[in-house]
Amino acid sequence: MLSNAIAQTLRAPAAERARLFARLVCEIETFMAAHPEERPWTCKVYQGTDGSVIFRGGVGHSLVIDVAGLLWRARSYEDFETAYVFNGSTYEIDTLTPLYSQMREYSS
Repeated sequence: MLSNAIAQTLRAPAAERARLFARLVCEIETFMAAHPEERPWTCKVYQGTDGSVIFRGGVGHSLVIDVAGLLWRARSYEDFETAYVFNGSTYEIDTLTPLYSQMREYSS
């Protein structure tokens, strides 16, 4: 489902890609939640410091859609400058700055 979502997003106009991919990710989450016998699948969405949209999965991978609409495959920890904020009992991500030179660009 994820590979189909990426392919569909790459075919869309650049200006619509982040919104489309966000919708497709929600559909995947809904499907996976309805099938508990499958491996759990989650995705959290962040706004990058450069205006990008970052989709972080639970297995160490992220997909970034930059402001030009290009899609990038990233490792969730190594490919970002990350700042954290203490939330009383845990640390949570405050900001993410993509390091595109370390990522791989998806192409159609």
